[in-house]
Amino acid sequence: MINSAFLIIARHNRFLNHLRDVRQCGKLYFGLSSRSSCLQMRSSQRCLLAVGRIFLFWVLCFALFTDTAFAAPLPDLNVSLGTTENPQDVAVTLQVMALLTVVTLAPGILMMTTSFVRIVVVIGFLRNALSTQNVPPNQVVLALAMFLTFYVMSPYWSAANDNGIQPYLAGEITQEEALKNVVDPMREFMFKQTREADLALFVNLADDERPDTQDDVSTFTLIPAFIISELKTGFQLGFMIYIPFIVIDMIVASTLMSMGMMMLPPVMISMPFKILLFVMVDGWHLLIRSLITSFK
Repeated sequence: MINSAFLIIARHNRFLNHLRDVRQCGKLYFGLSSRSSCLQMRSSQRCLLAVGRIFLFWVLCFALFTDTAFAAPLPDLNVSLGTTENPQDVAVTLQVMALLTVVTLAPGILMMTTSFVRIVVVIGFLRNALSTQNVPPNQVVLALAMFLTFYVMSPYWSAANDNGIQPYLAGEITQEEALKNVVDPMREFMFKQTREADLALFVNLADDERPDTQDDVSTFTLIPAFIISELKTGFQLGFMIYIPFIVIDMIVASTLMSMGMMMLPPVMISMPFKILLFVMVDGWHLLIRSLITSFK
């Protein structure tokens, strides 16, 4: 193995020397005299040298470690479908399948049962009102909404962890009790943000009896009512954000028309003024404070 490694290093050096010879020949053959042509040739030669070195480095690593890598035993994976006389084995299998399903749907559950929807909608309205198109970019908007969601939902998630997950891991409660203790804080949050009219809509559509208490409302009825309530609240906040920027657009548009500049897009002129207004009033501070306080 060591001999092959030294052989690869020697071939590497000869390869680099060959590349230098090619470089000299290229200069003589093409007759590069201008500075720009020389710079282009040098940059391409550097790229070629870098690619050759990286390739030979990986070849060297493969030659050094291939013997030990293939000597290690490989795991044998086997998936079989058989019969069992113990019903508990079937129950465990179904629980694992249900857990994998929940993990797959976890992003949707995170978005639709927390404050994420309202925050994303409001920030999207702000970006459209400023006419900045993709600034801030979608990745920044989603990351900001995600961490604000963590901030808003941290008391409820802490309660779910203290009352449901930790006692279950300690063996103090059953699985059904743990699930109920985890869902209850989330239901409490959704009931606080859901309007009665939206909740009554889905209760009537489901042909359920009129619930006397919040415990009588199904979680599958509560979640869509919560989502449309969040969308309505987000649109209301977005309308309030739009008002000052619409005033600026109207002033700029009327000014351009009075000056006879009808071919000049008003958005191009109004956007710097809208950004200036948003920065001067510390818009991000006001927006985030309004969003956080709207959940309390």
